Amino acid sequence: MARKPKIALIIGSTRPTRFADIPANWLAAQAAAREDLDLEIVDLRDYPMPFFDEVASNAWAPTQNEVAVKWQKKIAEFDGYVFVVAEYNRSITGALKNALDQAYVEWGRKPMGLIAYGSVGGARAAEHLRLIAVELQMVPVRAGVHIGMGDFFKVHPGFGGSGNLADIEASISGPTTAMLDDVVWWANATIAAKA
Repeated sequence: MARKPKIALIIGSTRPTRFADIPANWLAAQAAAREDLDLEIVDLRDYPMPFFDEVASNAWAPTQNEVAVKWQKKIAEFDGYVFVVAEYNRSITGALKNALDQAYVEWGRKPMGLIAYGSVGGARAAEHLRLIAVELQMVPVRAGVHIGMGDFFKVHPGFGGSGNLADIEASISGPTTAMLDDVVWWANATIAAKA
């Protein structure tokens, strides 16, 4: 029997008041109920990298910063990625963009999915992330999970919400299953192709 793909759930915000932990923990529980993948939460807070200041991408020159090297080694462990994406001014967070820039070879030929939140469900940040992923030679999957502002306010504790994504499962459970199905399918396909 083939091994299960190992998927990183990357939390793309580092703000002290971030909402990202709520969807990350909910999505991790959804993944844990499946038997076709192993998922691990990877938090950018654990990798306090400087703004990218290397001579070049690690595709062209060895990275010098030891935290960035630790980050590269961590993301290299995975067969695919799911990003928790906050929309900041119609794009992804600066912390996530910096983390993406700190590696290159580790991302390549692996699928990526996302759970996004913010204005219009984080759709504009999701599209930016997908474009960046293409340049990094990832395989962005079509299905994505989008938490729109109405659902966001219903759940976000800072706005009087419940703090429980189960309150909006009717909106996001179908897209979550589709996205995880896509990530697993592409992870298995790219694992086989690389072999």
